[in-house]
Amino acid sequence: MNLIRPYALILAALFLTSCSYIFDRIPGVYSLDIQQGNMISQDVINQLRPKMSKRQVLFIMGSPMLKDIFHERRWDYIYSFQAGGEARIQKKISLFFDADTLIGVQGDYRPSNIASLKLSNESTLELPKRVIEKTLSQSILSLFDASLEVQPVKKKSSSLETITTPLPE
Repeated sequence: MNLIRPYALILAALFLTSCSYIFDRIPGVYSLDIQQGNMISQDVINQLRPKMSKRQVLFIMGSPMLKDIFHERRWDYIYSFQAGGEARIQKKISLFFDADTLIGVQGDYRPSNIASLKLSNESTLELPKRVIEKTLSQSILSLFDASLEVQPVKKKSSSLETITTPLPE
């Protein structure tokens, strides 16, 4: 009995580790794209300028991933992307502040002095004004009964006619 237990543990450990290895390499198994952190790109970093306030940086970059209580003058942004089962891509950037103004940038991207103009792909489409003949409730009621539509009131004549009916005998 004592000899079986160590072999069973070794065999169980072997099977459990082999499962994690096998599932990574089975073809046809879908694995999710994992995206974490703030999206960091060169276009976003190029918008940063020295002496920007923390509010302006917060508007451009979003809230920082890390705010260290020991380094209150530093904001750290980390972006990580792993496409289904592939190697992970990670970008880091640290922003340094003096009081409320940006004084430095350190990390995988550097701000460039050349302002980049990003062209918009959006176009404007103007539509003619829609003419509504009936309200929604009128159009719904007209589907059920045509007699519910508004009809002019007929005037009754003011002269009275006397009609005589013969009495039964």
